Amino acid sequence: MLNRLLSGDMPRSRVLAVLLLLIFLGLAAAPFVFPGVKALNVAAKVLIFVVLVASFDLLLGYTGIVSFAHTMFFGIGAYGVAIASSRMGAGWGALALGLGAALLVSLLLSLAIGLFSLRVRAIFFAMITLAVAAAFQTLASQLSEWTGGEDGLSFKLPEFLSPSFEPFENEVLGVLIDGRIITYYLLFVLAVVLVLALLRIVNSPFGRVLQAIRENEFRAEAIGYRVVVYRTLSSVLSALFACVAGAMLALWLRYNGPDTSLSFEIMMDCLLIVVIGGMGTIYGAAIGSVLFLIAQSYLQDLLRVASEAAHSLPWLAALLSPDRWLLWLGVLFVLSVYYFPTGVVGRLRSSRAGA
Repeated sequence: MLNRLLSGDMPRSRVLAVLLLLIFLGLAAAPFVFPGVKALNVAAKVLIFVVLVASFDLLLGYTGIVSFAHTMFFGIGAYGVAIASSRMGAGWGALALGLGAALLVSLLLSLAIGLFSLRVRAIFFAMITLAVAAAFQTLASQLSEWTGGEDGLSFKLPEFLSPSFEPFENEVLGVLIDGRIITYYLLFVLAVVLVLALLRIVNSPFGRVLQAIRENEFRAEAIGYRVVVYRTLSSVLSALFACVAGAMLALWLRYNGPDTSLSFEIMMDCLLIVVIGGMGTIYGAAIGSVLFLIAQSYLQDLLRVASEAAHSLPWLAALLSPDRWLLWLGVLFVLSVYYFPTGVVGRLRSSRAGA
């Protein structure tokens, strides 16, 4: 049953299986186990980034395509929900229309980029996608009548998902259930379904062809596969999943703006997470997202404690200052790449194979 659910892509490492189980259980019970607004925000962000990074890994890790326009589709999904909800008001119809329109735009745009650009060499395709993403971000900032410009758009969700909605009078396991908790579990269900769908795609005959193209494009072409068609389909599927991840972000924040979903920083975060977790593994998206986002969210707090503990050594206290958290995050990333060159998942699986 489990093998079928995971499309035959088992962890193949006892340590990896335990880590994935802990992540699943931790995210499933996050509102009850990790109380507080910050912890819940981090858990929700992990769910969103798992989908976003896994969709990017379909493009980079499984097909070998380097694209810098992935966050553009992420932003399209977020803007679709935000624009529809702000103009039509709170309602399920607005959410459905916004997501549907965003998926259609993402489909057409990714299809156009794929058909017209994937024939060129990898570096030129990467530059084309970077230019398209930058142009779209500028366009989103300037079309203030629709997108709210630099200020972005705030909107309301259906009452069922509103923070003021409380279905139960009493607390459940010490937590008052409200629309915010319900929204979190909606994101959780969406993330699980989308990750399972991606596992199905990459372990299907279609996914095997993508991996063959990644390993040797000319050989795949020689044995009869239309490489451009497969790469374009991969690009389209990746864009659609990223679009849904953007809609998930908008649902959680009830706001969207250029810096929230279209910034190049998000694209860099995706690249870092893919490298940390392991390219060509959907599980790597989950492992990498958890490690990176927890480090990003709590490293400053940890450094603050360490700096206070080292107050007797001024030079060490200054080095451990919370203001230098980006420096230490970079050090952690370098160490992770050095000790896990194939990512955490790749290292664990190779250790299992070696044993």
